[in-house]
Amino acid sequence: MRISFCCSDTKPQPWVDGLKAAFPDAEVSLWSAGAEPADYAVVWMPPQQFFDEQLKLKGIFNIGAGVDALMKLRLPAGVPVVRLDDAGMSVQMAEFVCHAVIRHFREFDGYEADVAEGKWSYRKPRLRTDYPIGVMGLGVLGERVSRALAQFDFPVNGWSRSPKAIEGVQCFSGDVGGQGFQDFLAASRILVCLLPLTSETRGIMNMDTLSRLRTGGYVINVARGSHLVDGDLITLIDNGHLAGATLDVFHVEPLPADHPFWKHPKITVTPHTSARTLREESIAQIAGKVRAVERGERVAGIVDPLRGY
Repeated sequence: MRISFCCSDTKPQPWVDGLKAAFPDAEVSLWSAGAEPADYAVVWMPPQQFFDEQLKLKGIFNIGAGVDALMKLRLPAGVPVVRLDDAGMSVQMAEFVCHAVIRHFREFDGYEADVAEGKWSYRKPRLRTDYPIGVMGLGVLGERVSRALAQFDFPVNGWSRSPKAIEGVQCFSGDVGGQGFQDFLAASRILVCLLPLTSETRGIMNMDTLSRLRTGGYVINVARGSHLVDGDLITLIDNGHLAGATLDVFHVEPLPADHPFWKHPKITVTPHTSARTLREESIAQIAGKVRAVERGERVAGIVDPLRGY
């Protein structure tokens, strides 16, 4: 068995070494142009040339939950693309989102600003019932985040294309723009985006959709920067409909130094760190799935090219 590793955004050698340890009987190598055909590919944002040359693949394993970069390429027909189900990312995502929600709800950002000026301040406690949270996207990460938020006694709404049932979460479903989607937005004040990026979800957080949140809404984007129309968010914050936002993902990364998000007083920026790929957990999951494919078994996480996730 030959396994080829091709990644343009991480140090490759630890991954290659880890894959060799997980597959002692396989030939594992870092891809270079003209390399011998491999049976399996482990990739993150590979160039088109990789797939143009690798014509005998039996499976493509993406070292992340998002596959939007792969969906832009010409992939070999009939070869399954498999994304990571979790690999340690869901607990990180739950931590990040809960922190962002609680920081806003408890007004810790305001306390931090007061303390920086030497002020001993007081703010009237808010009611959780006044801050229903809407989670867009109820996959592995979205479900974990929704359950975590519910543990803090917030009303939690969830929306996905297909119907879901999650204990402690009011689930909405249907097409983007449909009645279920509209009802979900109207029922939410804090909006968390955990959607895959597709042609349908690109720009989904815009003037129309964000205006449907309850007044004083708050936006948390931990999915992809292209889900958000930047200018619409700023307009709605500046006119008072939205109270602010925590943004971890952006159209261009790193975020350009002149982007208005950096200095906006009601926007918190973090450098795409909400949930990082954990190498050991990812390699273990990939190894298990490759062996399952070799046995002729179906594995979880296979991407539907038509849906884009």
